[in-house]
Amino acid sequence: MQIELEINGSVELIDAVEGEDLAAALRRNGHTEVKCGCDGGSCGASTVLVDGDPEMACGMTAADAEGESIETVAALGTQSDLHPVQEAFVDHFAVQCGFCIPGMVLSATALLEENPDPTEEDIRAAIDDNVCRCTGYQKPVEAIQDAAGRMDTLAADGGVPGGADE
Repeated sequence: MQIELEINGSVELIDAVEGEDLAAALRRNGHTEVKCGCDGGSCGASTVLVDGDPEMACGMTAADAEGESIETVAALGTQSDLHPVQEAFVDHFAVQCGFCIPGMVLSATALLEENPDPTEEDIRAAIDDNVCRCTGYQKPVEAIQDAAGRMDTLAADGGVPGGADE
């Protein structure tokens, strides 16, 4: 079956098998930036933004996402023009194996869109569903704290994260 989704700002018809989870359907249709870890909605590796909210794509069917706006980490920035959250993760050495990072970056981005000045407790709660076996979470927390400041500065300067204003 075909499902219409808005993915990273573009309307796409994707092929999906009945009952298939969104993560598998996205990956099969070329969105390999979406990771699959547990295939059950418990590790956070498959996190995407669904209408701006972090959701584990392996925990919902592709059919349930029909008509929704989906953002993957590819929507944030490019390698030459990173989003402030991506840039902060790099600068704070918060990326190790990288498997959990797309989901963690999206969870952090959603948090900072909703709460531009989060406490450490807010940050830890926002990334709680993103299981990471490499970092111990301290470096990602520091990166997200720094990204909040970067995004605040960018907003004050009238810029848009990820180069969308160019």
